[in-house]
Amino acid sequence: MSGVLYIVATPIGNLEDITLRALRVLKEVDLIAAEDTRHTRRLLGHYGIGTALASYHEHNEKTKAAQLIQRIQAGSSVALVCDAGTPLVSDPGYRLVREAIAAGVRVVPIPGPSALTAVLGASGLPTDAFAFEGFLPAKKAARRQKLTALRNERRTMVFYEVPHRLEDSLKDLLEILGNREAVIGREVTKIHEEFLRGALQDLACRTGAGAWRGEITLVVAGAGVEEDRDGRGDRERELMAEIAKLRQEGMRVKDIAELLGEKFSVPKKEVYRLALASLRK
Repeated sequence: MSGVLYIVATPIGNLEDITLRALRVLKEVDLIAAEDTRHTRRLLGHYGIGTALASYHEHNEKTKAAQLIQRIQAGSSVALVCDAGTPLVSDPGYRLVREAIAAGVRVVPIPGPSALTAVLGASGLPTDAFAFEGFLPAKKAARRQKLTALRNERRTMVFYEVPHRLEDSLKDLLEILGNREAVIGREVTKIHEEFLRGALQDLACRTGAGAWRGEITLVVAGAGVEEDRDGRGDRERELMAEIAKLRQEGMRVKDIAELLGEKFSVPKKEVYRLALASLRK
């Protein structure tokens, strides 16, 4: 009879955050597939759990997934864990789950901690709709291309980042998205937990190279959230200024919409609407 694949969330820092159900499952399964066996062994040792461990990470995922599925089909139960938080959230496991489903193996989630939801909830930014974007690309050109594609994303955005790239990422965010409200969560649930809140420009000035260490989650307001008394966001004010300039040069509304829609990566109909509104003033 086939066994079960459990997807088990583990603490992101504070060991007390693990659930009773997760502890029971980790004790009862035949094998724990861990991203880093040394890291997971410390967690198991803290709770006196002696279940066998196997390494499962991005470099051996392709070959190891098939082996684990065969073992589960033979009757063993396997728990998949990552170094911290919920597996598959910017961590290995996608291939294993896909192959398990294809093989008819039962997949059972054991929910628990996640830096994504922990920092988002404490950010003070809208949580009714959000977009998780994982880690931004390490290379500047790719990172800027990614952020340009997110320029009009109206949902709150959540990113993971490493300390040595945080300053560069904040500068790119500021230049491409504008001076939006943002929150940096560092070492959440750990002794040195810290939240830094403010506009991107302020955060970029306060996070010099080498100033931050540990796990970092960055939450950024979506497009249109940052508005002041006149009800317009930075992007709309910038568009209106460009529209006024082009109108003075005698350009037609249709041509303005074409030009600025491409320049600012916004829908042409939105530029057209703003241009028509400016004509009525």
